[in-house]
Amino acid sequence: MAQVPGEVDNMEGLPASNNNNPAARWESPDRGWEREQPTAPSLFECSRIKALADEREAVQKKTFTKWVNSHLARVGCHIGDLYADLRDGFVLTRLLEVLSGEQLPRPTRGRMRIHSLENVDKALQFLKEQRVHLENVGSHDIVDGNHRLTLGLVWTIILRFQIQVIKIETEDNRETRSAKDALLLWCQMKTAGYPEVNIQNFTTSWRDGLAFNALIHRHRPDLVDFSKLTKSNTNYNLQRAFRTAEQHLGLARLLDPEDVNMEAPDEKSIITYVVSFYHYFSKMKALAVEGKRIGKVLDQVLEVEKIIERYEELATELLAWIRRTVGLISNQKFANSLSGVQQQLQAFMAYCTLEKPAKFQEKGNLEVLLFSIQSKLRACNRRLYVPREGCGIWDIDKAWGLLEKAEHEREAALRAELTRQEKLGLLAQRFDHKVAMRESWLNENQRLVSQDNFGYELPAVEAAMKKHEAIEADIAAYEERVQGVAELAQALATEGYYDARRVAAQRDSVLRQWALLTGLVGARRTRLEQNLALQKVFQEMVYMVDWMEEMQAQLLSQECGQHLVEAEDLLQKHGLLEGDIAAQSERVEALNAAALRFSQLQGYQPCDPQVICNRVNHVHGCLAELQEQAARRRAELEASRSLWALFQELEEALVVALQVRVVETEQLFAEVTEMAALRRQWLRDALAVYRMFGEVHACELWIGEKEQWLLGMRVPDSLDDVEVVQHRFESLDQEMNSLMGRVLDVNHTVQELVEGGHPSSDEVLSCQDHLNSRWNRIVELVEQRKEQASAVLLVENHVLEVAEVRAQVREKRRAVESTPRAELGPGLALDEWLPHLELGWHKLLGLWEARREALVQAHVYQLFLRDLRQALAVLRNQELALSGLELPGTVESVEEALKQHRDFLTTMELNQQKMHVAVQAVEGLLRQGNIYGEQAQEAVAQLLEKSQENQLRAHQWMQKLHDQLELQHFLRDCHELDGWILEKMLMARDGTREDGHKLHKRWLRHQAFMAELAQNKEWLEKIEREGQQLMQEKPELAASVRKKLGEIRQCWAELESTTQAKARQLFEASKADQLVQSFAELDKKLLHMESQLQDVDPGGDLATVNSQLKKLQSMESQVEEWYREVGELQAQTAALPLEPASKELVGERQNAVGERLVPLPEPLQERRRLLLASKELHQVAHDLDDELAWVQERLPLAMQMERGSGLQAVQQYIKKNQGLRREIQAHGPGLEEDEQSTLQLLKKHLQLEQGVENYEDSIAQLSRQCRALLELGHPDSEQISRRQSQVDRLYVALKELGEERRVGLEQQYWLYQLSRQVDELEHWIAEKEVVAGSPELGQDFEHVTVLQEKFSEFASETGTAGRERLAAVNQMVDELIECGHTAAATMAEWKDGLNEAWAELLELMGTRAQLLAASRELHKFFSDARELQGQIEEKRRRLPHLTTPPEPRPSASSMQRTLRAFEHDLQLLVSQVRQLQEGAAQLRTVYAGEHAEAIASREQEVMQGWKELLAACEDARLHVSSTADALRFHSQARDLLSWMDGISGQIGAADKPRDVSSVEVLMNYHQGLKTELEARVPELTACQELGRSLLLNKSAMADEIQAQLDKLGARKEEVSDKWDRHWEWLQQMLEVHQFAQEAVVADAWLTAQEPLLQSRELGSSVDEVEQLIRRHEAFRKAAAAWEERFSSLRRLTTIEKLKAEQSKQPPTPLLGRKFFGDPTELAAKAAPLLRPGGYERGLEPLARRASDTLSAEVRTRAGPGGRHEPHRSFCPAPRKATLADIVEQLQEREAGPGLPAGTSLPQPRELPPGRLPNGLEPPNGFLQHEGFLLRKREVDANRKSSNRSWVSLYCVLSKGELGFYKDAKGPASGGTHGGEPLLSLHKAISEVASDYKKKKHVFKLQTQDGSEFLLQAKDEEEMNGWLEAVAASVAEHTEIARWGQTLPTTSSTDEGNPKRETGDRRASGRRK
Repeated sequence: MAQVPGEVDNMEGLPASNNNNPAARWESPDRGWEREQPTAPSLFECSRIKALADEREAVQKKTFTKWVNSHLARVGCHIGDLYADLRDGFVLTRLLEVLSGEQLPRPTRGRMRIHSLENVDKALQFLKEQRVHLENVGSHDIVDGNHRLTLGLVWTIILRFQIQVIKIETEDNRETRSAKDALLLWCQMKTAGYPEVNIQNFTTSWRDGLAFNALIHRHRPDLVDFSKLTKSNTNYNLQRAFRTAEQHLGLARLLDPEDVNMEAPDEKSIITYVVSFYHYFSKMKALAVEGKRIGKVLDQVLEVEKIIERYEELATELLAWIRRTVGLISNQKFANSLSGVQQQLQAFMAYCTLEKPAKFQEKGNLEVLLFSIQSKLRACNRRLYVPREGCGIWDIDKAWGLLEKAEHEREAALRAELTRQEKLGLLAQRFDHKVAMRESWLNENQRLVSQDNFGYELPAVEAAMKKHEAIEADIAAYEERVQGVAELAQALATEGYYDARRVAAQRDSVLRQWALLTGLVGARRTRLEQNLALQKVFQEMVYMVDWMEEMQAQLLSQECGQHLVEAEDLLQKHGLLEGDIAAQSERVEALNAAALRFSQLQGYQPCDPQVICNRVNHVHGCLAELQEQAARRRAELEASRSLWALFQELEEALVVALQVRVVETEQLFAEVTEMAALRRQWLRDALAVYRMFGEVHACELWIGEKEQWLLGMRVPDSLDDVEVVQHRFESLDQEMNSLMGRVLDVNHTVQELVEGGHPSSDEVLSCQDHLNSRWNRIVELVEQRKEQASAVLLVENHVLEVAEVRAQVREKRRAVESTPRAELGPGLALDEWLPHLELGWHKLLGLWEARREALVQAHVYQLFLRDLRQALAVLRNQELALSGLELPGTVESVEEALKQHRDFLTTMELNQQKMHVAVQAVEGLLRQGNIYGEQAQEAVAQLLEKSQENQLRAHQWMQKLHDQLELQHFLRDCHELDGWILEKMLMARDGTREDGHKLHKRWLRHQAFMAELAQNKEWLEKIEREGQQLMQEKPELAASVRKKLGEIRQCWAELESTTQAKARQLFEASKADQLVQSFAELDKKLLHMESQLQDVDPGGDLATVNSQLKKLQSMESQVEEWYREVGELQAQTAALPLEPASKELVGERQNAVGERLVPLPEPLQERRRLLLASKELHQVAHDLDDELAWVQERLPLAMQMERGSGLQAVQQYIKKNQGLRREIQAHGPGLEEDEQSTLQLLKKHLQLEQGVENYEDSIAQLSRQCRALLELGHPDSEQISRRQSQVDRLYVALKELGEERRVGLEQQYWLYQLSRQVDELEHWIAEKEVVAGSPELGQDFEHVTVLQEKFSEFASETGTAGRERLAAVNQMVDELIECGHTAAATMAEWKDGLNEAWAELLELMGTRAQLLAASRELHKFFSDARELQGQIEEKRRRLPHLTTPPEPRPSASSMQRTLRAFEHDLQLLVSQVRQLQEGAAQLRTVYAGEHAEAIASREQEVMQGWKELLAACEDARLHVSSTADALRFHSQARDLLSWMDGISGQIGAADKPRDVSSVEVLMNYHQGLKTELEARVPELTACQELGRSLLLNKSAMADEIQAQLDKLGARKEEVSDKWDRHWEWLQQMLEVHQFAQEAVVADAWLTAQEPLLQSRELGSSVDEVEQLIRRHEAFRKAAAAWEERFSSLRRLTTIEKLKAEQSKQPPTPLLGRKFFGDPTELAAKAAPLLRPGGYERGLEPLARRASDTLSAEVRTRAGPGGRHEPHRSFCPAPRKATLADIVEQLQEREAGPGLPAGTSLPQPRELPPGRLPNGLEPPNGFLQHEGFLLRKREVDANRKSSNRSWVSLYCVLSKGELGFYKDAKGPASGGTHGGEPLLSLHKAISEVASDYKKKKHVFKLQTQDGSEFLLQAKDEEEMNGWLEAVAASVAEHTEIARWGQTLPTTSSTDEGNPKRETGDRRASGRRK
């Protein structure tokens, strides 16, 4: 049976069965019956159970069938048999579609079983998709018609689609029940309250039928009468319920009464039927609710429609009203009068207050109505109502906005019109007032300018002109006022003033008068200008007459001159005088013409014409007289000049002759001088030429001598003679080198003479060419002879060798011939002997190779040990340097130590290369499999470990130095701050007393000091931050840093406390001084007030009295303020702890002020009394005048007798009369009334109005009685009605009169109040004007500061209070004017006057504030200037102490710190000076005159002092800098001298060397010292440059600096020379030790060979003879191999060359010279040059052994017969045989180190005594080429060269190496260009530089190390020669290297020789 997922627990489930019988509990009884044996009771029970099951199944089938049919009826289907009709699956599919409402897959058409199974599977699959769990139900069960499973499937469908949807929540909503429980609960809820109905299940609770009827009655009580039903009538109840449900409810009748009325009704059937009731009643309830909702919606719709109609009606009415109102109020036509505009404004205000609010309420009601409509529609979920067009709220708002806009415009226009009318009235009054003033002024000025009292003198006319200009200026200034009248009239006309015609007439009148006045002024100016011009002409005439009188006095002189020059001078002066007279005559004519023009004027004439003519005639006569006197004077002077000219001609005749002789003498002297100079130059040139000729002659003599010798020389044939010639050529080379220098000097001299333009240049050049040609010829001749000698030498050597070979061949031949043939056998013995010989030879070669390999490895290992010892020595030196270091204690010393340590690190880095070399050597040993590799690796490991330890210690020391530097920097900053604090502490503790007027300055200065202290507190904070950071980063320094910080904080705290204490003292002293000044100022003010009170003037009118009262009130307020101020000053005096002297002075001032202040109130009160009395008197007179004027104005109106001609006229007259009466009533009591009386009248009137209001009830009662009588038809109804109307009219008129009376009284009261406030405010303003107009501007900066502070307080208080009071008055006036007060014009005048007075007060206060600010700026400038000047002077006084400190030798750091602190203080003055300059510039633009001069003078004084201070500071800074540099120089010099002393002590301090390795160690150590010296060279150079710069700057310690410089230079040269000497000595020692080592080895070889050669054994058999021959052949080969070593031993050592130079003898090698004495003598002579050792002692035995050995060999070669003739050099000397005698045949065959360096041709080498086994000869490598080339270095060791310029150098190619020298002398001296090493051509590449286009004939040379050179020859031939030479040299170098590899093994000594030579060459390069 299937189960639904939502099935509840108490629902009966069907247990699962096995697969064979899947039936559920329906068959369980049968199963039980089958299992048990039937008994009688059990059988009955089983049958009973089976019957019940069948009955239940039948009921379920019937019920389920009806249920299925009830649902299938919707689709027109019907089933008869539930089991059969569901088998095909079609009905089942349709049922599920109806229940689910979904479309299932279309059933398969067909009758076959498979079709049915497929359809049923589709239905079951659909149920599974609907999450219906089917258990043990398959499609085959349904198709087979299984009853129980079919019923189970239908029940499952009922549960899923009918029951499962039922869910009813309980009242507490805490649980939701399942479907069955929910259905049961629903039934219980619906049947609750019904009697005898208790539903507890779906079985027995339904048997009586009451439950079914209760459900129907609950929902449809009209269908069932439940009260008539009884529980006992079960079938009736069931039948009625089922029938009613079927007939009236439309529910299918699923059950019959008998199906329910049974013992155990089927639960599922009842549930199925009850579910149909549940669904029907639920649907019925939903339909009822929907009906109610629809009715409610309809009601709401109808209601909304009514509201909408109401809304549209109201909206239309409101919009019509708005349009009408807008049309009315948009009319902008107003009455052209003030009263008309006021009435229109009142009507508009009535509209705004009465009519508009009601309509506004209507508008709000409309909005509420629309909102309610929308709310109801929204509640009904209907579309919102959209009003028709024109009735929307937005339309109403828009119309209302237009209405409000029109209202606003109307109100604004009305108020603007009202304001305009008021302004027009005021403007007309102002116009009338101004017109009257202008007319009076114009009349007065017209009268003034009509007068012509100019005077008759020029000063008077000028004064009149100035007065007239003043009048014109006044008139010009007044033009604006006249234009103002015209503008006022234009404004009135423009604004449409009603009386515009009168205004225009008055304006035209004023303008006419103005035009008249300007015309009068212009005419008067013209007359004045004519008078002025005439008077100026008269004045010029007077000046001219006076000048002519002066000229006449000069012309009357009788002086004519004492000689010709004077006469001509006088005549020249007279000519000038005549020129002046001529010029002045023209001026006189012009003056006369100008004067005569004035006499011919028409109209006004400034003077009488006769007077003008008289003056013109007088001037003309004076001029004629002057001209006549001038002519007479000229005649006299010309006669005098003629006389003196005669005398002059006679004198000149004698003078001319003398002058001619003098000129001739001077010309002769000049010629002599020029000739002397030329002769001196000629003599010098001749001397140079003669010297040159002498030098040329000497050179030519030498050349001729040598040329003659060379031409006559014949090359000898013998070998000895050729060697002699070779030695002569060597000496000739030296002579030629020296002569070549002389030839070059001659060429240089010739070049100078030619360039100097010598007259004998051609002869000199020809002589030069002759000398050069002879020199070239002798050089070529020498080369030819050398080549001939070399060729002969080669031939002789070859002949000698050929002879030796012949002798050997002959010897061998004789030996062979002498041997018997029988002994040889048939050749078998020789055949046997040869293989053994070959085998032995191969064994010997193997042993030889093994021995050679072992020796090579040992040699390499020894080289490694040598490098290792050098590295260890370097490490020991580093350890020694790092041990014993101490941290310095100053910044300078730390920096110096850092510098030294950096140099030390640099040296370590340089020496680190040695470690790398050792490591690389070990790697090479290990890679080559050296037997000593492991030992070397261990040694290198120890070496690297020590190196790392040293580097670690060095870096640790560097870090310590950096930490110490930071600490010392911090301590130095602390020291600087400490010094600054101590300096400021002295300033703060300065207790000098000063005068009282300087206390304030001291206070200001102390404030600046405190500001500086606050500013520099950042310095302290910075140091504290640095200290904290230092302590965090370096905890080991925390103790010292914390201690220093504590000390600085303590000092700073003391400084701050001292500063605060001094500030308090200065403040108290300054306060006392201010008190004294304040009392003094009060005393002055009181004295001034007493003088004012002495003058009592009661005043002549009311305005004067009011003004004096205002002044008096201000004086009283001042006295009150002074009382208050005196009280405050007394309180301050009492509070201050003053000193006795100050207290006494303050007391005196206080008493003086008190004596003046106390009597002041009495005269003030007396004066007030007098002024008040005078004011009352004048006030009464003024009021009476006003009233009389008013009466006179209104009297004609009151006396008018016209009655009017009509009703309208009479009414107008009545209104006028009523207005006049009201005015008289209001004005009459005004004679006695005032504010208080008006207030009393207002109170009485209010009481009267209250009484009138009380009558309103009586009148209303009368009105009611009247209406009652009228209603009753009283016979006097008409009279009663008329009387009632009359009463009503009278009452209304009475109320109106009361209202008018009240308004008038209120206006009068407010007018009095306004008048009182205006008077008080004007009086208050007048008082403040007295204070604001005070002329006191202060005496100094302190005084003006006090005044400014007080005035600032006064201005603040006055501004605040004044604005408040003025705003209140203005507001009151505006409100009264807006209310339509009758005195609006008067109030407006009061308001304008009050505002003008307030504006004047503000302007006065602003002016006062500006004056005080300007005065303060001026006094502040002077005060700041004085203070700044004082500070500058103080700084200047301090400056000398900085440059000359008390210590005898201060440290540079202390001086620099002091100067930095001083400059830091000086920086604070920079801003003050800049501010002073800016302030002075601003003040100069404001002030002029004396103030400007004073400002400029004070600024100039300050700037002059400032410039002097800056100059002095700069001088001090330079002095300190120079001193610091000098001290630094001394410190560096001391350090360098100490260092050089140490280096000097280290040079030569090591132990004496004992062998070659020890010498090499010493040389490496010595080279380390050289590296250290070179590393210190920049430091030494910098120190010397510093000293020289100090000398150039003329330092004060110039003598000491010069001494130190000299000492440094001398010590440097001394150390350098000592190093060079020691280096030469080491080289000599190395050479000697190497020679000794080689000599010992040679001695050992000779000793080993002596027994063989001395043996006389010749063999007793062939084998023995052959063995001896083989031994002898081996000896000869060994001798040939040893020949190279003996050749090197024969070369001269350096020590031998030095000895030869000292003894002036030709050098001879140790093994090559002939001894003509005992060899011990040579050893004794060479002993001083050699270190102690056994070398000398070993020479003689070595020579003797070599001689014996080689003699034996010669004897052996000669044979028994002695036919061989040995060479002469082998002949024994007469004396004792030496080594030289024996080895003379082994002369040098190649140029060795002993040859002179200047030899140009290679020497021939000796042929080797034997050849290699292959029979080939090794290359000689003697190619040489030399000449000048241009060189450019492109690449240096694979990097672009730093210097790539072309240099002309002398290039020498020799022995496979290329050297570059400055000139041809370079190869002789051995000094290469720039100390460059010789360039090895091994694997070098040379080619034409085709890619280089800038120069021609350029070829490129690339070396093995990556360097590249460009070389330029003079032509292509020379370039090709160089390319061929370089290529040949490279090829020879390669061949030599190849041959060197094939040579037999050599000892370590042989390998060391090339190194020694290379080391010698490198050392030579360094020395150069």
